[in-house]
Amino acid sequence: MSAPSAPPVAAPAPAPRGAGAAGLRTALAHSAVPMLFALLCVFGILAARLTPEFLVREMLVRFSRNALLGLSLLIPILAGLGLNFGIVLGAMAGQVAAIFVTHWHVSGVPGFGLACLVATPVAIVLGIATGWLFNRARGREMVSGLIAGFFANGLYQLVFLFAIGSVIPFADTRMVLPQGFGLRNTVDLTGIQYAMDDWLRLRIYMGGAPVRVPVASFLIIGLFCLFNLFFSRTKLGQELRAMGQDSHVAAIAGIRVDRNRIIATVLSTVFASWGQLFFLQNLGTMNTYSSHEQTGMFSIAALLVSGATVSRATVGQALIGTLLFHTLFVVSPLAGKALAGDAQVGEYFRVFVAYAVITVALVLHAWQKGRKG
Repeated sequence: MSAPSAPPVAAPAPAPRGAGAAGLRTALAHSAVPMLFALLCVFGILAARLTPEFLVREMLVRFSRNALLGLSLLIPILAGLGLNFGIVLGAMAGQVAAIFVTHWHVSGVPGFGLACLVATPVAIVLGIATGWLFNRARGREMVSGLIAGFFANGLYQLVFLFAIGSVIPFADTRMVLPQGFGLRNTVDLTGIQYAMDDWLRLRIYMGGAPVRVPVASFLIIGLFCLFNLFFSRTKLGQELRAMGQDSHVAAIAGIRVDRNRIIATVLSTVFASWGQLFFLQNLGTMNTYSSHEQTGMFSIAALLVSGATVSRATVGQALIGTLLFHTLFVVSPLAGKALAGDAQVGEYFRVFVAYAVITVALVLHAWQKGRKG
C-alpha cells in the first residue's frame, strides 16, 4: 500500500505590482530631511576645508552638551502632546539650581549632583503647572507651551533682576549687581565646569593634539536612551502611546488621560532641567537672562532635522538630529566665511534653518490633521 502523498504547498501570493517602489518612495520621503542636512553638512565641510580632528573635537563637545535636551522631548510626543516648547521652563529650573549651587560654593561632582537635586523639585512644580495648562488648552499644546515659556521668562527676570538681594537674601558681591540687588548678566560656573565631562577622564590624540572625550556624559546619555526605550514598554508608556494615537478612545478604555498628560509633561520638564545643567557645566559660564531662551527652539529643530514629526519621534532620531543640527552649527559660520568672506552669513543661514524646519513641520502637521478630519 503506497504512503499518502503530502498535501500540496500553496505558493506565496505575489506582491502587488508597484509595492516595492511605493515602499522605496515612502522610505526616501521619510529620510529626505536628514539626507538633505547631511548633504549640507558635507558641502559645508568641503567648502570650509575642515580637518577631521577639528570636526571630531567640536562634535564630541556639542553632542554631549545638547543630547539630553533633545531626548527630553520624546515622552510628550509619545503622549500626543506634540513638540514641548515648555522645556524652556525646565531649563530655567536648571539655571536656578546652578545659581544657588554657585552661591553656596559647592563644586565638582557633588556640586553638580546638588544642582540636579535642587532643580528637580522646581522642575516638578513647573511641569505640573505646564501640564495643567496643556489639559486646559487641549489641541493647542505647542503654542501654549511657547507662550508659557514667555510668561515664565518674565517671572524669572522679575525674581533675578529685583527680588535677589532685596527680598531674597543674597550677599555674594561677585554675583550681585553694584546696586546691591539683581544678578549680574553673566554667572561664572567654574565650580561645576566639566564636573561630569572630566569625571571619567579620557584623552585621545588626533593630529598630535589631545581631544577630551566626556565619557561620563556619554554614559548618562546612554542611560537616558535606555530609560526612554524601557519606559515606552511599561504600562504607563503603553498608556501614553494609546493616548498619542487617540486620546478619546484611550479615555473610553479607562486610561486617566489628564493625569498621564501631566506626568508626561513633568518628566519632560525634569529631564530638560538636567539637560540644561549638562549644557551649563560644559560651558562653564551662564548668561543669566538669556541662556534658556533658545533651548526649546534649537532642541526641537535638532529633533525635526532627523525626520521626526510632531506625532512620532524615536531615540535614534533624537541622537541623529542632534548630531546633524550641531554639525551644521559648527560648519555654517566657517563655510560662510570661506564662501562669502563673512562668518555672519553662516550665522544667518543656521538661524534660518532652525526656524524653517520647525515651520515646515508644523505646517505639515496641520495639513495632515486637516486631511484626517
